[in-house]
Order: sequence, then structure tokens, then C-alpha cells
Amino acid sequence: MTIQTIINNAVKRLKEEGKLLTPDFYVEAFCKEATKANMNVEDCKHLNRYQEMLNKDLQKDLKNYRINTTHEFVRFLISKINRTNPTMCSDTLEAQTLLNKRVLQVIEVLHNKEASELARKTIDLLENAPKPDQIDSFRQRWVNFITTYDDTFLHKLKYFGDLDSKDLKKTIEGLKEIEYSIETNSCDLEKISQYIVASLVPSIASSVNEQIADLSDRIRSNASIINDSSIESEIKSAIALRIALDKKSVRDMVEALDGVLDKLSGRLIDMIEKSDNSNTEIQKIKHELESYNERTDKNFKLAHNKLFTIALALEKNTAVLSKDLKSHNEDVMLMTRKIKSLELELEEARKEAQEDFLTKIYNRRALDQFLDLKEGEYERYERNFSIVLFDLDHFKNINDSYGHEAGDAVLVAFGKILRKECRNVDIVGRFGGEEFIAILGDTDVNGGVVFANKVREHIKRAKFMYKGSRIEVTVSAGVAERNMHLSLKDLLAATDKLLYHAKANGRDRVEFK
Repeated sequence: MTIQTIINNAVKRLKEEGKLLTPDFYVEAFCKEATKANMNVEDCKHLNRYQEMLNKDLQKDLKNYRINTTHEFVRFLISKINRTNPTMCSDTLEAQTLLNKRVLQVIEVLHNKEASELARKTIDLLENAPKPDQIDSFRQRWVNFITTYDDTFLHKLKYFGDLDSKDLKKTIEGLKEIEYSIETNSCDLEKISQYIVASLVPSIASSVNEQIADLSDRIRSNASIINDSSIESEIKSAIALRIALDKKSVRDMVEALDGVLDKLSGRLIDMIEKSDNSNTEIQKIKHELESYNERTDKNFKLAHNKLFTIALALEKNTAVLSKDLKSHNEDVMLMTRKIKSLELELEEARKEAQEDFLTKIYNRRALDQFLDLKEGEYERYERNFSIVLFDLDHFKNINDSYGHEAGDAVLVAFGKILRKECRNVDIVGRFGGEEFIAILGDTDVNGGVVFANKVREHIKRAKFMYKGSRIEVTVSAGVAERNMHLSLKDLLAATDKLLYHAKANGRDRVEFK
């Protein structure tokens, strides 16, 4: 069918319907004939395009009113416009915008840096005729702020007064005088310095090394030097020297004790020998007494003299032995007490030698011993185990941005997370710097990956706060199991390589093989 045929049919339709040949009636009739003929005419689609521009409520009204022509569509819109009050709408919108600006100005003067900055940027946005997508973007930023906001930093104020997190002014006014806080901190620093000096004094050795004495005098004269990071190595060296002095004193005491025991053994053997001789003499006296008769009192007198002599000898030797035993017993008791005290100190020193001084989990020396132990179990009993090597992402940036104290706080928190997530039979420790390791007994690589992801997700959920600032922390990990490698050395090298791949592939991930 051609356009001319549709035109003729449209004119014929108007005549049949008794309508005048006006532009509006003609357009309506033409579009109906074109639709009937399945001909796609672009001019007949204007109404559909206009309808798609309206919201769903207006589209529903158009359908209910059976709007079929552009003329009817225009009349419908005019009636809608006439029923609205443009003055009221504009006034309401302006009032809401002004209210939002005033609320944002209030937030801007509050004592939260992040909220104030976001409020200032939002005010700038509202003053520059924002687009809907810009307004929605800033709405999402406010949702993110209120979702992640953490006010636990206010809990530090509870040590100085009553805390009311809903009324900061009341809390601040109720705080104790700052002079008292400074004085308390000064006293605490003085007490800590006294404890450090006391820990440097040998508990067993009678003399103090010159190096220890010099360090103790410096700390006594100026307690604030313990805040200096450079003094840490000196204190560690002095404590190690103090332990060495105590060990030497114990060795000297043990040698002295051995000498006392040798002398005591000699005296006891001597008494036994004398006792045997005395028994022989007593036996002779017994025989002489049995052969005693009234006619010879000479034998009785001889026996009496011999008995008296033996009794004196026994009494003398027994008294000497008793005195020696009492004296040596006191020495032995004193030495026993010192040895027990030293054993306790040696046990504490052993624990310190296996514990990382910062995170309080196993250090590299202890981890090497546990790895050798696990390797022995594998070679003898074929007990498989897995290793997870962790590394905190961008840790140097944390130290550079927030300071080494913040970095230390993150390391301590990560050590606690490792202890919390691992089993009682697992071994976790600090392998060096920001690297940590977990040794998972009777665990294949799949179990190691599950553990590594648990730790990684825990780190992402955790809120690392330092002096009011939140520190974003993520961790990467490499996982490998012993069964898949020829030796422990190969296992460690493979785990380190997997960790490197995790770093290279974007961090905050677990690589395994």
C-alpha cells in the first residue's frame, strides 16, 4: 500500500464519520489508516514519545483518559498545569533548600573534621544548581559517613570525668583540671622509670656492671628519657647483661655447694668408719664384761675405762657431726631458695626469649624452632601442615602518615586478631617487620586458605582508630602445604613467592598453590 492510498482512505474515513477536513481530524484519520495498513510513519509516533517523557502517574492518567491525539495530549497537560500552584511549589522547594543549608552550616561548626568538611562541600554543591546525580552522590557520602562513624575515641575521656556522648559540652565542663592530668602522667613516668631501674639490678649477683650502673643513673636523673626510642636498645642490652651476671653467680654458687657436699660426705664417711671402730671396741668390752668375776676387778675397771673412752668419742663425734649438719643444712636451705628463685627467673627469661616484645606472640627464633619440630613430625609420622605468610599492605605509608606509634598499634592489633582466629593447636608469630606467619598443623592448603580469608575479612571489618583518626588496613597472604614440596626450605620459599604474587595482583587477597 502506498502513501497516496492511505491519504485517500483517510479522506474517505472523515467523510464517513461526518467530520470536517481540518488538520487535527486529518492527522488523526491518517495515523489510524497508517496503523491499519501496518505502515511505520514517523510523524504518527510523536504522542508515544511525549508519553514516555512523563512519570508513571501521568502515564496512567493518559491511559485512563484515553488520550489518542496530540491535540488531546496538549489539552490534558494544560488542565494539569492549571490545577497546580507554581508559587506554592517554588516557595516550598526554596524553604527546604534554605533549611538544608542551615543544617549543614550547623554541622560545619561542630567539632568533627570529617563531618565539617563534607558539610562545607555540600553547601557549595547546593549553591551551584546541582544535577540529580550530583545530589545523589553526596547523599551516598553522608550515608557512608553515618554508617562508618565510630565515637569510641570519646571513651578516653571517662578517666577524667563523667562521659555523656550525647552532650559533649556537659562532658567537657565536667572534666578534671588539666594540671592534675599532667601531674598524674609525670608521676606515672617517674614510677615507670623506678621499675626499669629496679629491673636492671641483678637479683642474685652481688655486683653491678658499669654499663648497667651508668644507664640506671641516667634514668634516675631524667625519667623522661625513657620516651626516647633510642634508649630502648640500651635497656634491652642492660637487661641481657643483668641476666648474664645472675647466671654466672648461680654457677659460682653451685660450685660452692658441690664443695660443701663433698666435705659433708667426707665427714659422714669418717663418722661411719669411726662408728665401725667403736662397735669393735664395744664388742671387745662386752666379751670382757661376760668374763668378769669377783676375784679380778682389773677386767671391770679396764672395761669401764674403755666404755667411757668410747662414749666420749661417740659424744664428741656426734656433737661435731650435729653441729656440721646444722651449719651445712642452713647453707643448703639458703642455696635451695636461691636456686628456686633463679629457676623462676630463668623460666621468665626463656619465655621472653621466645616472645616478640611488641605483639606478645612468638618471635622469629621461636617460630624457627616450631618449624623444625613440625618438619620432624612430617618426616617421621607424615603429619602434613600448612603455612600462611601474612604481610600488612602499605604499612610504610601508615608509619609515614600517622607515625611509628600508630604503626606499632596496628601491629599489636593484628597480633591479637591472629590469636583470636587461630585454633589452640595452631602457632602464630611475628616473622619480622610487618610480616606474620601461621603454622597450621594437620591442615591442607584449602584449610589454610579458609583461615587466611577469615583473618583478611576480620582486618577489613575492624576499625583501626588512632588519636581520632581511622586507619584503613588490609592484608595480603600466601598459603602452601608441606605435602606439595620437597623440603621445608622449598615450602617457605613457595609461601613467600605466593605472598609476592598477592601483592603484585592488587593486595588484599590470598594466593595459594
